[in-house]
Amino acid sequence: MLPPADSLAPEWLVVPEDANDLPPAVWPASAARDRDGALVLAGVAATDLARTFGTPLLVLDEDEVRSRARAFRSAFDAAAADSGTTAQVYYAGKAFLSTTVARWVVDEGLRVDVCTGGELEVALAAGVAPASLGFHGNNKSVRELERAVEVGVGSIIVDSAIEIERLAAITARTGATQRVLVRVISGVHAETHEFLATAHEDQKFGFPLPDAAQAVARIREIPGLDFAGLHCHIGSQIFGVAGFRESASRILDLHAALLDGGAVPQLNLGGGFGIAYTSVDDPTPIETLAGEIVAAVAEGCAARGIDVPALSFEPGRAIVGTAGVTLYEVGTTKDVELGSGIVRRYISVDGGMSDNARTALYGAQFSARLASRVGDGDPQLSRVVGKHCESGDIVVDHEYLPGDVAPGDLLAVPATGAYCASLASNYNHVPRPPIVSVRDGRATVIVRGETVADLLSRDAGIDAAGSAPSDR
Repeated sequence: MLPPADSLAPEWLVVPEDANDLPPAVWPASAARDRDGALVLAGVAATDLARTFGTPLLVLDEDEVRSRARAFRSAFDAAAADSGTTAQVYYAGKAFLSTTVARWVVDEGLRVDVCTGGELEVALAAGVAPASLGFHGNNKSVRELERAVEVGVGSIIVDSAIEIERLAAITARTGATQRVLVRVISGVHAETHEFLATAHEDQKFGFPLPDAAQAVARIREIPGLDFAGLHCHIGSQIFGVAGFRESASRILDLHAALLDGGAVPQLNLGGGFGIAYTSVDDPTPIETLAGEIVAAVAEGCAARGIDVPALSFEPGRAIVGTAGVTLYEVGTTKDVELGSGIVRRYISVDGGMSDNARTALYGAQFSARLASRVGDGDPQLSRVVGKHCESGDIVVDHEYLPGDVAPGDLLAVPATGAYCASLASNYNHVPRPPIVSVRDGRATVIVRGETVADLLSRDAGIDAAGSAPSDR
């Protein structure tokens, strides 16, 4: 019979034999413990990182990002070659984008996908060739489109009839020619959270399949627009290939029909490949994803008697997610009596939903481990929470941690490289933490942390002659 506290645990959560272990699927390959029991990432101890940079702190393992980028490029290149075509891999910058990370993925042969004017400027500041950029977004402003055309963005993924007309006016005025893809809603429902699914009919992205042909026809009428193909993205954090296969089949029907009016050189099937956030998650290997998805496209083309188009894919989370580990300092612990002998243990840390909104936003699950030492206590079901004035400020909903976790300990939450920094906020006027990369025993700041002075500098009501605190 389970102890009373364990009755609060979800069915998938298994009591670990050792609450200090580091399940390899969840952590960067470099993660280990040193002789003192501290977590080490790429040869740098978590205790040294916290001492140097403070907490909260997002740590990115550079080699993990690079190796995953290489793996995607190699797997899709090989799969495409087997099917007589080519493949391009775009890093989806929305997962996390900085100039440093952009340079890493470009070094490894990837292109970059952006979805706002701000992300576009980060990519350009990193020196990414504009021709290797893809530009997404359901509401690109005229200014954003003008900037994209001005710098020569490789492809704009159009999302609405209004956007087509905006581009028509811009190219007519400037004399430019802009390459575009049409984003299509395939209607495939990915097995993911509703907020992450992007291919069902009732959502803001793209053209429904019945309307896409008309959009393409309009693009083909415009001298300044070069129709390059179709785009579809079915969601995020997806395991398996069934959804991708079905979506590709539906898109290929449209692709084949469009060939009567001219070339359809490219098919972009998006990204959304899942990663492990807990020890029970079982993400599909990269080689399997590439091989089976490309083979499904090739089979579909053969069945329709058409050539296999050039293919594109947009992994983001699957490249940067597992590379990220967030370090926190424990502030308080609290056992809350829930009745019938059931006690929930709360461990409060010095960050929270301002640096990781995913749990509050869509119930994401994460793991956690002591990072400054090896714990001696028996595994105890715990909930890791933040410092914000919000009951939903949960970092890790359910985790077994050593029973002796205490104030001053460092806690590490893995798999935070994607969508944590990207979604970070200043809720409760908490400064956003710094981001450091680690490699070969060295740590480097790649995004500076904010200070309270940074926050106050934006407040127009503060007397310009006054002084502002400079501590975080």
